[in-house]
Amino acid sequence: MIKLGDNMIVNSKKMLSDAKKGSYAIPHFNINNLEWTRFILEACEEQQIPVILGVSEGAANYMGGFYTVASLVKALVQDLKITIPVCLHLDHGKSVEACKNAIDAGFTSVMIDASSLSVEENVRLTKEVVDYAHARDVSVEAEMGRVGGSEDGVEGKKYHAKIEDCVRLYEETGIDSIAPALGSVHGLYKGKPNLDFVTMQKMNEILPIPLVLHGGTGIPEEDLKKAISCGIAKINVNTELQIVWTKAVRAFLSEDQTEYDPRRIIRSGEVPMKEQIHEFIKIFGTRS
Repeated sequence: MIKLGDNMIVNSKKMLSDAKKGSYAIPHFNINNLEWTRFILEACEEQQIPVILGVSEGAANYMGGFYTVASLVKALVQDLKITIPVCLHLDHGKSVEACKNAIDAGFTSVMIDASSLSVEENVRLTKEVVDYAHARDVSVEAEMGRVGGSEDGVEGKKYHAKIEDCVRLYEETGIDSIAPALGSVHGLYKGKPNLDFVTMQKMNEILPIPLVLHGGTGIPEEDLKKAISCGIAKINVNTELQIVWTKAVRAFLSEDQTEYDPRRIIRSGEVPMKEQIHEFIKIFGTRS
């Protein structure tokens, strides 16, 4: 935990544990640049709820690297006088090395995604990350099964997680949260989402750690709420915010084709993006 005045950059353990107990979900919003980070922080500060800022390896590289991202988030929390708990999380770390690099740079949470490998290899790599992270007060999320769709240009073929594999992953590694693939996809859905609520509920009853839902975009409100009632304590959202922001920017530029100031262009998507964030917070029932 990194203290900045009265503010804190924290790991995800307490906020997710509280969410699991309270039957609500913590929003995980992916950040892509300074403005997105600011918009998300301000929107969540207005609602006085904790937030997880997710950063994919691709986004981290785009912004300059893990140290740049960590420094940016810490500085914004300080300058904007953010008082809510903020977790800086590596989303879908593809290797042990990437997770360690993010931790060394100041990330307070990491996800090791070895879900495309065998269960044995997933357990082995996850355990290595957990040992390194927990020694530094950093929380760890892992994935079992495979969430379909596309994220940062990486395609995934969907297959559902098995309860016994999730239990093994938890018991042999000590992870703090788990993302079981149970029907969600990254990006936009082709057809209607079909979440496996029965298995989700069984996992929630068996596993003492919070469950995570990836691919929150496009899932109907009633399904999101049902997922939360089945133990989902963290919901990842990225594409929906990208769509809302892009639509607003396109409208702004079509109305004023002489505008060239990037600050005005980027900020033209601020209000609708914050409104969408507030809507997700309402649906998730997030509390401080």
